[in-house]
Amino acid sequence: MKKFNIRKVLDGLTAVSSPSPSPHTGAKENDFIIPETLQSEHFQLCKTVRHGFPYQPSSMAFDPVQKILAIGTQSGALRLFGRPGVECYCQHESGAAVIQLQFLINEGALVSALADDSVHLWNLRQKRPAVLHSLKFNRERITFCHLPFQSKWLYIGTERGNIHIVNVESFTLSGYTIMWNKAIELSSKAHPGPVVHISDNPMDEGKLIIGFESGIVVLWDLKSKKADYRYTYDEAIHSVAWHHEGKQFICSHSDGTLTIWNIKSPAKPAQTITPHGKQPKDGKKPEPCKPILKVEYKTTRAGDPYMILSGGLSYDTVGRRPCLTVMHGKSTAVLEMDYPIVDFLTLCETPYPNDFQEPYAVVVLLEKDLVVIDLAQNGYPIFENPYPLTIHESPVTCCEYVADCPVDLIPALYSVGSRQKRQGYSKKEWPVSGGNWGQGTQSYPEIIITGHADGSVKFWDASAIMLQVLYKLKTAKVFEKSRSKEEKPSTEIVDEDPFAIQLMSWCPDSRMLCVAGVSAHVIIYRFSKQEITTEVVQLLEIRLQYELNDLESPEGGGYQTPAPPTPSTSPSPQTSGPQTHHSTSSNSSDGIRDNVPCLKVRNSPLKQSPGYQVELVVQLVWVSGEPPQQISSLAINSSYGLVVFGNTNGLAVVDYLQKTVLLNLGTVELYGSNDPYQRQPRSPRKSRQPSGGLCDINEGSATSEDRCKSPTSAKMSRKLSLPTELKPDLDNRDNSFSRSRSSSVTSIDKEAREAITSFYFCETYTRKTDNTLTPALWVGTSLGTVLSISLNMPPAGEQRLLQPVIVSPSGTLIRLKGSIIRMAFLDATGSLLPPASELWYEPNAPANGEERERVRKRRPVSVSPSTSQELNEHQYAVVCSEKQAKVITLPSQNCIFKHNITETSFVLRADVVQAGTGICLACFCANGHIMTLSLPGLRPLLDVNYLPLTDMRIARTFCFTNLGQAMYLTSPTEIQRITYSQDVCENLQEMLGELFTPVETPEAPNRGFFKGLFGGGAQSLDREELFGESGAGKASRSLAQHIPGPGGIEGMKGAASGIVGDLARARIALDERGQKLSEVEERTAAMMASADSFSKHAHEMMLKCKDKKWYQF
Repeated sequence: MKKFNIRKVLDGLTAVSSPSPSPHTGAKENDFIIPETLQSEHFQLCKTVRHGFPYQPSSMAFDPVQKILAIGTQSGALRLFGRPGVECYCQHESGAAVIQLQFLINEGALVSALADDSVHLWNLRQKRPAVLHSLKFNRERITFCHLPFQSKWLYIGTERGNIHIVNVESFTLSGYTIMWNKAIELSSKAHPGPVVHISDNPMDEGKLIIGFESGIVVLWDLKSKKADYRYTYDEAIHSVAWHHEGKQFICSHSDGTLTIWNIKSPAKPAQTITPHGKQPKDGKKPEPCKPILKVEYKTTRAGDPYMILSGGLSYDTVGRRPCLTVMHGKSTAVLEMDYPIVDFLTLCETPYPNDFQEPYAVVVLLEKDLVVIDLAQNGYPIFENPYPLTIHESPVTCCEYVADCPVDLIPALYSVGSRQKRQGYSKKEWPVSGGNWGQGTQSYPEIIITGHADGSVKFWDASAIMLQVLYKLKTAKVFEKSRSKEEKPSTEIVDEDPFAIQLMSWCPDSRMLCVAGVSAHVIIYRFSKQEITTEVVQLLEIRLQYELNDLESPEGGGYQTPAPPTPSTSPSPQTSGPQTHHSTSSNSSDGIRDNVPCLKVRNSPLKQSPGYQVELVVQLVWVSGEPPQQISSLAINSSYGLVVFGNTNGLAVVDYLQKTVLLNLGTVELYGSNDPYQRQPRSPRKSRQPSGGLCDINEGSATSEDRCKSPTSAKMSRKLSLPTELKPDLDNRDNSFSRSRSSSVTSIDKEAREAITSFYFCETYTRKTDNTLTPALWVGTSLGTVLSISLNMPPAGEQRLLQPVIVSPSGTLIRLKGSIIRMAFLDATGSLLPPASELWYEPNAPANGEERERVRKRRPVSVSPSTSQELNEHQYAVVCSEKQAKVITLPSQNCIFKHNITETSFVLRADVVQAGTGICLACFCANGHIMTLSLPGLRPLLDVNYLPLTDMRIARTFCFTNLGQAMYLTSPTEIQRITYSQDVCENLQEMLGELFTPVETPEAPNRGFFKGLFGGGAQSLDREELFGESGAGKASRSLAQHIPGPGGIEGMKGAASGIVGDLARARIALDERGQKLSEVEERTAAMMASADSFSKHAHEMMLKCKDKKWYQF
């Protein structure tokens, strides 16, 4: 009996698919079926790289020889940074916070201590680091770790005040422990608190300094197992640091003081300093300050030592930003930081603690930034950070990802972006310079665009798994800034971030950019390499309202017969619509807000630098006291010179060349007399002036298929496109938005509010009888309908600017379950037909220049071999909704393939992408599944349960692009890139950079003749003898358990799957066998050597005893 898999049915994945041609397909279409090249073995899902600032960092370490920086986070992530372009992300399985990191300097290994009291050893000698060993403490909580340079014994301090010692090679505990009661004086009754510091004397490895939280410091003699000196101070200790000669140490305290102690005089500190305390004249104690959380004491050969500390500010500096203080000789520099300091490290020329340290930089890890300060230059300038750590400068609200874009784009964006660079950075090279770049063969250009809450848009070069900012555009410059809270116009529909970017539409060929903001505004930008000053920003105001009194288009330029546009949509800047009313609430009796936009466009001249320059601003206005609905869909086409956008009320088509509104229609009016939903008017409204009449729409009636009343709501599909941080004012008076997906409400009001969710510009057959291609705009709605609007374009050249574009709705084409997300077109051979586009030209070239002479050429619609569309040629339209995908042939409009993607969940993002030799439809579902379907056949090729949707941020930022690439924001500060291509997965190992590079360890400092003679130099200690099993015995088994890690040679196993995986596994098995054989060989060689030495000794004994008599023994 066949096993029935209920999970597949529940997930609504492949079990309910019907990828075979539907029965109603005509024979004619079956002749056109294209052989598909993509198979399931071309797809595999894996993470590639993570970019951005480590979210919620908690600890940091630096390898001074390898020059690698490691950062641990509160979620157990580990980020490793080498030279720019070499970075790596790993994750502790438990997800516990990383409390401390310690490099095994120049060994290619790292020790991490976690808040769940586990210690892990990471192997960094492989491209994807892995855990070699773990040790989990059962009875004690870890508070501090210390690993001396070139030692294999790790000291671990605990909350109970004890110190345990771990062998880093075998990750086993030593029997040697330092108990708190042995360390402190017997006379002291109180517990000294947790261990906050451990370090060995730089000049004597046998002496260990232990700092307890309560203020007690103990100098412990490891050999004699007793305390040499105890130093007590009545303030809690936060950190301790040695002078490199080992005769003095410094402590930082909770009252903002530093105490410097000579090791041989424990009675009182040699010096007490309060760096930020006001000194009273009468010799009293200075007033207490905030705790000094960390201090470092670094010496130089030539001058005074450096004391670097965080915290310690006086309590009266309210509102002062967090500071790092650098004390050098008599000068004290206070460096203000933008965010709280998590940790800092001083970078020194030598890894040896017993030599002059020669500090040259300080790495400061902040809550949301990483700053490196140059200590060698006057004024302590910071280094320019080469890592892409500014993704979150303002919260990301939307993303676009374009792989395989035109090759001249990145250089063009870089050249305008390089002028935006700040000045005043350190002249030196970035000090974190370890590792080597990968040998990637991937050469196509990739660009990521991020839209932000402050209205900025950033362009990033994402080629070859790196990320680098190219250019930043500030869209808020177009608007007047309200200077104070009182001055804030009462027309704004969001409290904070009124300029936040919600949607972006970008044409890489023409470089035209269009953005829609949260305040119902759309801005169209052109790219120019020349600076210009715009005297008046061109502005259109549109009254997009929802009314159902008569079937006529609302005021403000409805469908125009070929006549000049009505005055209400003329491009007269600033004059259209009255200015902001001074009413405070939308229903105040004295003036209902009407015809007012949410934001005020500036009326002073705007200086526009090279890069993206404003072409036109379009704003939706308030209608009879109701704010405009936020924009839910947007598209730009450079070939036609049109921008279209829609919301829950309807859509507007704007000609940005002539600066006019061509069409302003409610969603209902798109259907004309064929509206399948009998909607009732919402409320009686004032009578309006009818503008242009509407032609009767009876062409291309609704398909015979019954529309499934699925519980889909416009709210979800719209809400998902909104940032969670930007609280959208979803019209609460309208219950159509307040339903959940699971409800099955079918109210009239629900049907009435139909949002526009997607657009596609194409050259296609608009009607079943057509045999020529004509420009059209396809419109998808939240109720699963696809409608068509035909575009009658005037001739190119001068006529384009003089004659109007005629747009006419031409009926319903197809219906699907759920909201329409994506549309695309294929030609007769199955190749993707991109929308027509224009090639970029310099818009600000002089009138007589050659640039203007060049006729602006439109790009051919298809790049496939079949560019000449003959009479009997046809196209395929691909339409994907939240629930299903359909492929229809044109002009016949027959559905030839249909696939139900999911029953229980819904699709959040779908893209039609180029994947190797063919094209496919890639989908990301709310249940975390990532799928690809073949085109045009809609066969499932990949279905992986990748990640449960834990965050709206992922839904909002997930993008697929060509060549098997995808991305999303995994945290507010980090971009995670993934691939769904088998090819990329296979080549990933080569593309990744290497963290570990073989480097010689610098020579140890010379002890000098006299020091050697009188024993003043560094004292070494045989730790093996002291801590090993022979000297210290075995540790208690219940104290900690050893867990072998999956690292080392096994690190490769996880990535291996499929045929390639079998080969890899075979290779791993061979490697392991080789390893075992070599171990056996080594053992055999060792046995032979010992047998050889035994025979030598026996022979010597025999020679000695040969001539002796028995009584001489």
